[in-house]
Amino acid sequence: MSILITGAAGFIGYHLSKRLIKDGFEVIGFDNLNSYYDKKLKQDRIHNLKKIANEEEGIFEFEKGDIVNSNQLKDIFKFKKNSFSKIKIVIHLAAQAGVRYSIENPKAYIESNLVGFFNLIEECKINKIDHLIYASSSSVYGGNIKLPFLESDNVDHPISLYAATKKSNELIAHSYSHLFNLPTTGLRFFTVYGPWGRPDMALFKFTDLIVKNKPISVFNYGKMKRDFTFIDDVIESIFLLIKKPPVISNNINSTNTKAPYFIFNIGNSKPIDLMQYINAIESILGKKANIKFKQMQPGDVESTFANTDALNNWINFKPSTPINLGVKKFIDWYLEYYK
Repeated sequence: MSILITGAAGFIGYHLSKRLIKDGFEVIGFDNLNSYYDKKLKQDRIHNLKKIANEEEGIFEFEKGDIVNSNQLKDIFKFKKNSFSKIKIVIHLAAQAGVRYSIENPKAYIESNLVGFFNLIEECKINKIDHLIYASSSSVYGGNIKLPFLESDNVDHPISLYAATKKSNELIAHSYSHLFNLPTTGLRFFTVYGPWGRPDMALFKFTDLIVKNKPISVFNYGKMKRDFTFIDDVIESIFLLIKKPPVISNNINSTNTKAPYFIFNIGNSKPIDLMQYINAIESILGKKANIKFKQMQPGDVESTFANTDALNNWINFKPSTPINLGVKKFIDWYLEYYK
């Protein structure tokens, strides 16, 4: 079957595309290759995917385009290159990412995360897609203080525009699931990290700055906890969910709806103190960080912690990669990639 992956040049999109190519799926990658961070990293991901497809005799095609452009999306759903079969599964990972950047450039989030999401789900409806899986975010929990976070928790109080757009995606998806019987699965990702990661994320920034003997900024004076989730666990979760679209039931997870609509937390369920995370980086690099402690940033939260019982009940899998192993795999990649 053909699977469309939007955001295929992104961090999660790259790893998912690689897994699906190796498993024999026809993969169509779609990405606008924007300049939110280093375009070379995105281009190298796509180059690597084409190389993997060639070596594995897999099927991968990449098309540059923007989900905000509805005509480009219409064309991709009619994709017939190399006799691709009809797209049956859509995994929507394209979005304007980043909590802090949403304060600086809110328009980018409205265009990509709202207009773009609408364009995409409308095409899924028109083309009678079997299953739409899309990226939400742990940021939808906002300032919630009850831990761990459950999918059934109230998420009506976002503290960043980024979070508000992700919550909006979930609401739009539910309306389409209810009205048009479109199976949708939303994934609330919790601080995903690993090789080929995003340069704006903590692990990448800390590693890069420590290697270059530059100071790192640690906010809220280090009093932060994050449910860091290794990329391989995220990919395994998505891979298993592809094969299990939502069914109409009130007993599967905590979304409590009669629509074919699921929401799942994708997290490691083991929050780590930020200073412990930094210590792991220092230990693997064999270098001490020059730390500049600062106050909390707008839009940030002190702690995240995912309850993943619903995910485990549905696919019999939950993320569990230990932090030291995950950080080492990232640093090994970083040192090799940047020589």
